[in-house]
Amino acid sequence: MGKRSKRYRSLASKVPSKGPLSLEEAVKLLKTFGNTKFDQTVEIAIRTGIDARQADQTIRGSVVLPHGLGKPVRVVVFAKGDRADEAKAAGADEVGGPELAERIKGGWLDFDVCIAAPDMMGVVGPLGKILGPRGLMPSPRAGTVTPDVGKAVREYKAGKVEFRNDSGGNIHAPVGKLSFDEQKLVENIKAFIEHVQTLRPASLKGQFIKNVSLSATMSPGIRVAI
Repeated sequence: MGKRSKRYRSLASKVPSKGPLSLEEAVKLLKTFGNTKFDQTVEIAIRTGIDARQADQTIRGSVVLPHGLGKPVRVVVFAKGDRADEAKAAGADEVGGPELAERIKGGWLDFDVCIAAPDMMGVVGPLGKILGPRGLMPSPRAGTVTPDVGKAVREYKAGKVEFRNDSGGNIHAPVGKLSFDEQKLVENIKAFIEHVQTLRPASLKGQFIKNVSLSATMSPGIRVAI
């Protein structure tokens, strides 16, 4: 761990050492950390009791946050015919087929989400080597391979967040911006935690959610009582 900045150390000294805070108190404290030149992203980290090596204990999903993420989400869609028209009407930034695949092969990656109609997977499949490592590859499980491309575009534009556990069984995700008012942040975070709770694997013995912490891009973490 590199040497922490003076600013970071002074913020860390504000975090209580005794036990976690209520969600409302944690958000209030986090909001006092917003003294940077840019609007920091608020992130949640959830430590779970899953064994990430067991395939039947993988946690993966997506949730539409009630107040979005506070940033424009750039969405590209692989679709043709009526579905292409639906995607455009729903606000997709780019819609196409083989020519869009060629642009991506040529190095164009100026987007946050990639959605594909099922009949376009022949075109999208070969992009796996490029999109996969960046977490952009469409998949049925994530809801990004779907016949209802219009609905998917609207959800991502409204602030849909995808997440999956890492090898240590932790889940990390953005839940808003530090400029959001406290109530909106609290509602986004509650919606995220409640959704994760519904994904408890049937084979898990013992505690599912072990602890939750909140942080901003340049702030220390604050533990939250669940």
